[in-house]
Amino acid sequence: MSHGIDLRTVPYDHPDAVKLNDQVQLEYQVRYQGEGDATYLDPAMFAPPRGLYIVAYDTSGAPVATGGWRSQERNDEGYSDGDAELKRMYVVPEARGLGLARRILATLEEDARAAGRLRMVLETGDRQPEAIALYLSAGYAPSPKFGFYRFYDSSRCMAKPLQPSEAPALPSHPATPSSPAGV
Repeated sequence: MSHGIDLRTVPYDHPDAVKLNDQVQLEYQVRYQGEGDATYLDPAMFAPPRGLYIVAYDTSGAPVATGGWRSQERNDEGYSDGDAELKRMYVVPEARGLGLARRILATLEEDARAAGRLRMVLETGDRQPEAIALYLSAGYAPSPKFGFYRFYDSSRCMAKPLQPSEAPALPSHPATPSSPAGV
């Protein structure tokens, strides 16, 4: 597990966040033989309470993982009112397999839920099978495409409700085996 790992809220343009973002961009370039993720991101998008950005540090103080969420509302890129979009989930290769992505994901979901967001959405790609497996195992399901890469064949979009659905109201006087039905 991720014992000794410290999760810290930082601005998206914090030097450690920038360092990890540069590393994930290089990984995208290799996996997709392209330029990396060209989605426009502004540090203000991740400022609480409309977002959050986290860097995980190991016991030596080195940044080893990152992730964030930003608020989205209905727009022409296919988002819905109340969406929280997951961005820049990344774990350095030497720290993979420790549960860091799952821990960051849970922290981001909890924060977005507390901020009143209705669902977490994410866009990943078909050349990131480990990411897809993580999201499926965490309760995400494929969704209609949205975002910058919504017209790309390699794009995979997923969503997960954040707010608990309301339980059906129980009748104030439930029927008992001795009462006639419908009375």
